[in-house]
Amino acid sequence: MIVRISPQKFSGIVRIPASKSHTIRQLLIASLADGISEILCPLDSLDTRSCISACRVFGAQIDEQYDGENLIKLIVKGNANFRDSGHRTENKIDVGNSGTTLYLALALAGLQNNPIQFTGDEQIQKRSAAPLLEALASIGVKCQSNNGCAPITVQGPWAGGKVVLSCPTSQYLSAMLIAAPLAPAGAKTEINVPLLNELPYIEMTLSYLKAQGIPYKADFFSSVPAAGQENPNSGYFVVNGGYSYKSFTSSVPGDFSSAAFPAAAAAITGGIATLYGLDPQDTQGDKFFLEMLQEMGCEVSWSSPKDSSVPENTGNSVVISRSKPLKGGTFNLNKTPDMLPAAAAVAAYANGDTVLTNVAHARIKETDRIAVMAQELAKLGVKCTEKPDGLVIHGKGGLENPKNSSSVPLLEGHGDHRVVMALAVAALGGQSPVEITSAESAQVTYPGFFNILQTI
Repeated sequence: MIVRISPQKFSGIVRIPASKSHTIRQLLIASLADGISEILCPLDSLDTRSCISACRVFGAQIDEQYDGENLIKLIVKGNANFRDSGHRTENKIDVGNSGTTLYLALALAGLQNNPIQFTGDEQIQKRSAAPLLEALASIGVKCQSNNGCAPITVQGPWAGGKVVLSCPTSQYLSAMLIAAPLAPAGAKTEINVPLLNELPYIEMTLSYLKAQGIPYKADFFSSVPAAGQENPNSGYFVVNGGYSYKSFTSSVPGDFSSAAFPAAAAAITGGIATLYGLDPQDTQGDKFFLEMLQEMGCEVSWSSPKDSSVPENTGNSVVISRSKPLKGGTFNLNKTPDMLPAAAAVAAYANGDTVLTNVAHARIKETDRIAVMAQELAKLGVKCTEKPDGLVIHGKGGLENPKNSSSVPLLEGHGDHRVVMALAVAALGGQSPVEITSAESAQVTYPGFFNILQTI
């Protein structure tokens, strides 16, 4: 699907969709718990649908409750006996475009007696799970794959043992941490992580283990990076098997990753965006994007529910506005690689260079987001310099009016939801309309995004 974005100031009150990371973790834990869990206000997106399908293959029963067209609750009857999978009639999981579902469910499948095959869309079939599969194989799990990519077949048993797991994406480690407590009693899993990116997502995963009363050992290490070193973070984790998950009732907080795009739209166009449904105390690392906007010249202010002008019972709200020009800066995105597309879009309107660094793992997302953003911003007249671990955007305070061109620029969304949304907000501040391909991919995490932008 191609959408056309016309320049306009972005202002308004926006309810932020629920967190994808929280929704998927809650779904998987509830699906393997003993009893009935209720997940309130979950994300209703293509990634959530992919995870629900995976959970049903694991034997969970999931009912969806709606208020009109809005999904308000998932009622999950868990299958605590999921390891005994002899009764299962379906042993194939299609994760669609959901990398989080793929990695986390792969490890859980390593606890199963019977093999489970994983597949996904074209992008998923290019995303390697090799480090995770090697770690699983080292503790007895049988793994077959296409050079680390889907289709992947996984089969237990999970014997436990010592694992060395390099984590350019935190999802490898989160997968091991969520599965390890469910291994048989006596199966001790020790995980040495020499490279650990996206640390806040590990803290999120550990918060769920803590809430479940599951003991673990977690040691984090950080050192001054040597010359040429990409990331100084590492860690050591120990989880014993023999535990089980308990049913729960929990609400899903708003998604800071999604909030970045309306926030960026206000920053780019000089509008005022009021975003609600977010929890400033949440573990999501992508709330760092709001700090970036402040450093670049935006005003960011939080309000408590009782002080807010937004609808009642919607939690905290945050207002993003700008009364002065944007300025460039240097930002370490190691903990928040998903913010690179939105940050690059804002940087295109800043005065001076913006350096997005220590984020080589942005190249192994749905697309090589460093290369893709440089390529597409160049079509808008924005000069960028690619680095092995980042991107430098040479901002001039705005987009230049295209010369001698009567055609509408066509930007490629590359089927990447975050790239599509970043290009859309970048186009809002331009001087002429822009068209963007594969706009439907925004539904992976942000259904209704283009309605918010009032596109043609």
